[in-house]
Amino acid sequence: MPFQKILVPIDFEETSEHALEHAIELAAKLGAALTVVHVYNLIVYSFPDGSYLPASEIAENVRQAAQRRLDTAVEAQRARGVRLDGVLREGRSADEICKTAAEISADLIVMGTHGRSPIGRVLLGSVATAVVRHAPVPVMTVRTKAA
Repeated sequence: MPFQKILVPIDFEETSEHALEHAIELAAKLGAALTVVHVYNLIVYSFPDGSYLPASEIAENVRQAAQRRLDTAVEAQRARGVRLDGVLREGRSADEICKTAAEISADLIVMGTHGRSPIGRVLLGSVATAVVRHAPVPVMTVRTKAA
């Protein structure tokens, strides 16, 4: 079988939840394992006096909150009969998704996309576009139901 390990990036938005649904169905049909990855990015603010935010305590609170949300999302899907685990990463989303795919030897990445127009991608950027361009494995993009 071509796909034994599927990576699904989630940001807890409708688009990624929809992609997770598709990935679970695909994994169930193929007998594949599923890894759900959430990437968060800490914004660091620096001030003229040399101080900056976030302090380590704030950063740890953000990490813990992201981990709780990821754990909740993974646990909600456990009863679906698919081997699932979650991975939390900090950094630039597209880079971390591609790194995670390589590290877990994923065969496929399934991710949500808003399906924005080319102008929208230029103005807002697109994690999905960056992943498609740089991923070490095939990428399946899933648009939302409304898109």
